Amino acid sequence: MSGQTAQLSQFSKTAPRSGQPTVAILAMPESSASVVFGMYDLFMGAGRDWDMIAEGRPGASVMQPIIVARQSGTFEVVNGVQVHVHRSLDECQRPDIVCVPEINMPPQMFSGETFQAEIAWLKRCYEQGAVIAAACSGAMLLAEAGLLDGYEATTHWAYCDVMERRYKAVKVHAQRALVVTGDAQRLLLAGGGTSWLDLALYLIARVSNVETAMQVAKMNLIDWHAIGQQPFARLARTRQVDDAIIGRCQEWIASHYHETAPVQSMVRLSGLAERSFKRRFEQSTGMSPLEYVHTLRLEEAKHLLETGDHSIESVAGEVGYEDAGFFGRLFRRKVNMTPALYRKRFQSMRKELQGASSSQSLSRE
Repeated sequence: MSGQTAQLSQFSKTAPRSGQPTVAILAMPESSASVVFGMYDLFMGAGRDWDMIAEGRPGASVMQPIIVARQSGTFEVVNGVQVHVHRSLDECQRPDIVCVPEINMPPQMFSGETFQAEIAWLKRCYEQGAVIAAACSGAMLLAEAGLLDGYEATTHWAYCDVMERRYKAVKVHAQRALVVTGDAQRLLLAGGGTSWLDLALYLIARVSNVETAMQVAKMNLIDWHAIGQQPFARLARTRQVDDAIIGRCQEWIASHYHETAPVQSMVRLSGLAERSFKRRFEQSTGMSPLEYVHTLRLEEAKHLLETGDHSIESVAGEVGYEDAGFFGRLFRRKVNMTPALYRKRFQSMRKELQGASSSQSLSRE
């Protein structure tokens, strides 16, 4: 947790305003209830719950979370959970902090037209001095609002390519789990999955202090996502149907990525000149043919490291790399950890989950 303390301390120097700052958690039909309510619980418990455990009486909450939405009342979010709205967007004029949960829709289907009211409200809040924090794919709303133009950003790994293509003025860091940027560092973005927990801890440290944030982390057993999100990423590109020739090459490489000189083999399969093939492949997939091959190989290497006990050299050869040293350097650069560390972290996780699944199966017999 020492690294976590150091990172949090960088953003706890901003003096809090008098009283409890208002944290508006933006809920939409596309939101997950776990993030909306999870943020609410962490913010409400900051400053309160630790004293309750340590001293037998609750302390004072350092933040005042509220749930806001386009309209007041109650509505259903993803997975059928009902959310009660404390204030409509029109009723919530000047929040100190705004938190945007993720958007549950396929990356290619995201459209700013669906969220015009929310985007206008976010722009107004930012112009009035609010801190805007987005979790996961919620960063797409900030990009659509133009708030990220000229700044660094991150989002869920599955949305990074879409963000890069649509918003050319945004510098996307797919490997980072948390980015703090913008005017006076008032834009905070978390990557995918549970990295919204990092986002919440940052905000608590900023409003209160590092110790309060650390207490929340200890109370809730929150582990800092220092490794970023790349170890969890999978190839998020499917076969292209717009270009039949490239699609056929993708189908072929899916089972032949381990072969020698796979790019040249795809060129021959395509029947195109090499330069034309590479240009069309990158237009269709967003990646060069060689980068695409490396990505497929690394995904298979991840699977082998998770599920088997073969040596790193053996895994490298299995996926197509004769030079294990090159494989190790490439893996570390792309995945943000060494193959050995990846195996240590994720093989034990897989075994635990398999054990839990086996126990559940036995209990049903």
